[in-house]
Amino acid sequence: MFAPEYLKQGDKIAIIAPARKISAVELSFAVKVLESWGLHVVKSPNLHKEFNQFAGTDEERASDIEWAFGRKDIKAVICARGGYGTIRALSKVDSDIILDNPKWLVGYSDITVFHSYLNKLGIQTIHGTMPLNFEVNTADSLENLKELLFGNSPDKYVFEGNKLNIPGEVSGELIGGNLSVIYSIRDTKYENDFEGKILFIEDLDEYLYHIDRMMMNLKEGGVLEKIKGLIVGDMLDMHDNTVPFGLNAQEIIFSHIKDYRIPMAFIRGIGHGNNNLPLSLGRKVTLKVTFEESILFL
Repeated sequence: MFAPEYLKQGDKIAIIAPARKISAVELSFAVKVLESWGLHVVKSPNLHKEFNQFAGTDEERASDIEWAFGRKDIKAVICARGGYGTIRALSKVDSDIILDNPKWLVGYSDITVFHSYLNKLGIQTIHGTMPLNFEVNTADSLENLKELLFGNSPDKYVFEGNKLNIPGEVSGELIGGNLSVIYSIRDTKYENDFEGKILFIEDLDEYLYHIDRMMMNLKEGGVLEKIKGLIVGDMLDMHDNTVPFGLNAQEIIFSHIKDYRIPMAFIRGIGHGNNNLPLSLGRKVTLKVTFEESILFL
């Protein structure tokens, strides 16, 4: 798996919006933060366009992706926000432009489709917070993102234990992101290969029965029998029906994984919360899980 070149002081980075629209005001705080890191922020040509809920038409957003990856002076690409629409833009992108100029891509949530596709193409990416969220993110989220972009990330993350953890130790390539998006790209050209991988999932604002539906898809589709380990990040703001499902999100996921005898860690601090630590997807990592703690060696 190819790791793009890390950043250095004075590098140019691009901000693009492959999904939902975003205003200049919503980006102003993040631009100041990125500039304080010694980076030159370059906005994509169509960044603040609007087409219904999207940041411009599919063609305009695809053009910005190609523009960002095609410019050799741009050293990293940061997605402004998620929402929905990345797959619509990505479907119109010439992958050769990306392969000819691989560089770090940063984002999460709807950007999961982008991560999956680039990881499948053999390029590491960064699952991390986005400019829309910078103002509410914890200092740890932003500092760790900066350090990872500059090649100075910590060698491990240590998380509190969980009674639903499945102990064990495993090494493998880390892939994944938002569970709903992973589910939505099953059997498309954007779906990654799960064989021998450590899968990371997180989600927000879903009904509990839908979490079960998505896990059933991964189970019956053969994904769960292929992976070597599972990391479950923040599962926030879940909803239930009038007739309760009977299990919370973590319990639903545990019920589908427990018979596979693979290590599983339930962690806090990666996902849609204000504390959203970055992960380098596509990188080989080691996961060590006990009931008392989980350690992800980066």
